[in-house]
Amino acid sequence: MQNLNISAALPEILLLIAACAVLLADVLKRGVWGLDIGRTALIVLILPVLAILAQFGQPAQHALNGMYVADAMGHVLKLAACAATAMALVYARSYATDRGMHRGELYALALFALLGQMIMISAGNLLIVYLGLELMSLSLYAMAAMRRDHPISTEAAIKYFVLGALASGFLLYGMSMIYGGTGTLDLAKISHSMGGLAPASAKVLIFGVVFLVAGLAFKFGAVPFHMWVPDVYQGTPTVTTLLIASGPKLATFAVAFRILAGSLIGVASDWQQMLLVLSVLSMVLGNLVAIAQTNLKRMLAYSAIAQIGFVLLGMLSGIVGGSTNGAADAWSASMFYLVAYVLTTLGTFGVMMLMSRDGHEADDIADLKGLGRRNPALAFVMLILMFSLAGIPPTIGFYAKLSVLKAVIDAGMVWLAVLAVLMSLVGAFYYLRIVKTVYFDEPVDTHALRPLPGAQALLAVNGALVLLLGLVPGPLMSLCADAVKQAFGG
Repeated sequence: MQNLNISAALPEILLLIAACAVLLADVLKRGVWGLDIGRTALIVLILPVLAILAQFGQPAQHALNGMYVADAMGHVLKLAACAATAMALVYARSYATDRGMHRGELYALALFALLGQMIMISAGNLLIVYLGLELMSLSLYAMAAMRRDHPISTEAAIKYFVLGALASGFLLYGMSMIYGGTGTLDLAKISHSMGGLAPASAKVLIFGVVFLVAGLAFKFGAVPFHMWVPDVYQGTPTVTTLLIASGPKLATFAVAFRILAGSLIGVASDWQQMLLVLSVLSMVLGNLVAIAQTNLKRMLAYSAIAQIGFVLLGMLSGIVGGSTNGAADAWSASMFYLVAYVLTTLGTFGVMMLMSRDGHEADDIADLKGLGRRNPALAFVMLILMFSLAGIPPTIGFYAKLSVLKAVIDAGMVWLAVLAVLMSLVGAFYYLRIVKTVYFDEPVDTHALRPLPGAQALLAVNGALVLLLGLVPGPLMSLCADAVKQAFGG
């Protein structure tokens, strides 16, 4: 038990203590320092954030005998995941209160799901990947089923649990085959052991890669492993939908990077072909089916599928003819795209929760009619967010799409870039339809919108960031590029 270096895992340790503190505060029926349980959760969340910031700029650290990795890429993705969880909980305050969900288990499960994501992001061993994945997934399954008296919510939770368990099985089976082929679970040792594999072991390894990519595609929600996404997005409470749509994708990207670009770089030609098929199918089916949706959450689910297709584009275009010279730029483009998408998604679902009230879910496109007259501030933020999802300048979504397309063109796959642009044009139709509904349709709901001042202020900041990072994307793009390059170098 040498080289433990427990201090490298301080953010996760503090987050575990914070989640337990929230549970204890709920049992005692009062928040820490006299605050309610929601504010307590946000306050204790500051501790792991400070620990991550304290590690920023330091060389990559390994802990627990190489099973844990703390590097720049992990720091950036962890901060993004913490911010996503905090913003989701702020947006959800009035929504959860109206539905009887403003209880300790909501906030404790959100923190435990975040802990699972952080473990996945820093995993240096396949067992740690699975440990983090199950901690995150089980917490989200429970959150999806919190409204026990709501039949649609219960149905969505069952579907999420069954198909999520299937995805976990795919991943675990793939990991076992990779272990059978290479004789190790350590991600750093897998790449070193691939050089002298016997033909039989090499075949076992390839089968393991197939199952592993399928499991990751399930977690991403990529076609043809997308069947759970629309039903879960539509059926679960909006706060749970937002938590499913944001942080888990960041964690899955980190796992994909560490396994595919790190450990399995020697069989890149095999997993690249799989990612190519997943990407094309996701962009085509996601965008075409989203056009026909009338439920806003369901439309955003198919939109998420299409957006993941773009993320996969960058992931598959980094290696050309066995050369890894463009790998760092391509994966950093995907990382930038995913961070931009999560930021935009937070605002979109935030608008929906701020529009909801007791007994009414603002989850249909028709609910947005006349929002420009009912609440001009919310309407303008929604406009910025839809422009970003559509990739219209000067929002962050435009530069995210541009960076991925550049990586694809640099890899010589011009036809794929052309297809991506065409699918983006299809996607622009249903995003701009939302803008038209907000500003040009007559309102059907005349109830006054009175969101909590704190949530409305955070939503304004959210929209401003989407616009500001579109006008000045350089700092975030450089941050992602430097983080990925360090991860490759480490």
